[in-house]
Amino acid sequence: MNYVKKECVAMLLAGGQGSRLYALTQNMAKPAVPYGGKYRIIDFPLSNCVNSGIDTVGVLTQYQPLVLNEYIGSGQPWGLDRVHGGVHVLPPYETASGKSWYSGTANAIYQNIAFIDRYNPDFVAILSGDHIYKMDYAKMLQHHKDKNAAATIAVLEVPWEEASRFGIMTANEEGTITEFAEKPAEPNSNLASMGVYIFSWQILRKYLIDNENDEAASKDFGKNIIPAMLADGNRMVAYHFDSYWKDVGTIDSLWEANMDCLNPNVPLDLYDKSWRIYSRSPVMPPHYVGTHSHVENSMVSEGCNILGSVDFSILFAGVTIEEGAVVRDSIIMPNTTIRSGAVVEYSIIGENCDVGTDVRVGGRPETVENKDNWGVAVIGHNVNVSRGKEILPKAMIDNDI
Repeated sequence: MNYVKKECVAMLLAGGQGSRLYALTQNMAKPAVPYGGKYRIIDFPLSNCVNSGIDTVGVLTQYQPLVLNEYIGSGQPWGLDRVHGGVHVLPPYETASGKSWYSGTANAIYQNIAFIDRYNPDFVAILSGDHIYKMDYAKMLQHHKDKNAAATIAVLEVPWEEASRFGIMTANEEGTITEFAEKPAEPNSNLASMGVYIFSWQILRKYLIDNENDEAASKDFGKNIIPAMLADGNRMVAYHFDSYWKDVGTIDSLWEANMDCLNPNVPLDLYDKSWRIYSRSPVMPPHYVGTHSHVENSMVSEGCNILGSVDFSILFAGVTIEEGAVVRDSIIMPNTTIRSGAVVEYSIIGENCDVGTDVRVGGRPETVENKDNWGVAVIGHNVNVSRGKEILPKAMIDNDI
């Protein structure tokens, strides 16, 4: 088969375990976790690619890939079902030299050099599959070309007290990166890497091979590739991003990112027709709000049947809230039922759950004397909770109770 040359190919890292999401990622990869009423996390980088004119995307999967693979399918919802290019799911595979799991972000790209070479691109975008943001990669690519850079790294300013959690860039007035530190204890800058990179492919290709041949290296972009390129004097530039971006790697950040959808002051406009976020939405009838129900300041997706009370919450497709049930400050994922008399507060409930009659899940912060004992309660996917049970704040449930 003759492959059409592409100016830029995107490689989307979607194989992480997402262990800090606990029950929500026991049986699915983090990029497949539902978000915002009708989306999954991976919808954002995929939609960014399409909206930016990048039509060839490799999705690198590894941990619990079944839900993610099924969700991506042919790529049709994102317009990525193409003869030349499109979306390709790229799990680790066996070669003549043996088989190996992806052992780091750089190793994952290294193992797919042949895929990238098929399209002979000038540039490669390396993207994380677990962030919520809307970004025009075409503008970043143009910045990369204008600066004649070997690598361009998207950065945003973070509070100084949080800087030690990120890869931190120091850049001069022209935007040239002069120093990089991976999660420094005492950061010299608050320019945090977003995990969005554009590389000139032939330069990156060489460093990937060198890194793979170094047995002592950890096979990681932040720990190996970027420091090596910087040390060798390659031109590396920062691309400043100043809009909404959220790393949803923890329960608290996932809850906050969902609730940001209900905040009119947060610049994440899911209704912007000029930059749509595409998804594989289920085919369901419109949601129904019953005569005695009460819904306030919430997002309610198709197929929901609401007979109870919902306030400041996000309901995914196919959720049922029975009469007398109360849901506040919570996220209810697809096809879950909250039975009559149940009260759910400050919680995340996974897909296909059944929360029984008179069950209590979570609680408000002011109800807990010791604030260290308070947090978002989580019920994983496919869990049944029997009548009258109580699930305390900060609990993590992944089995039937």
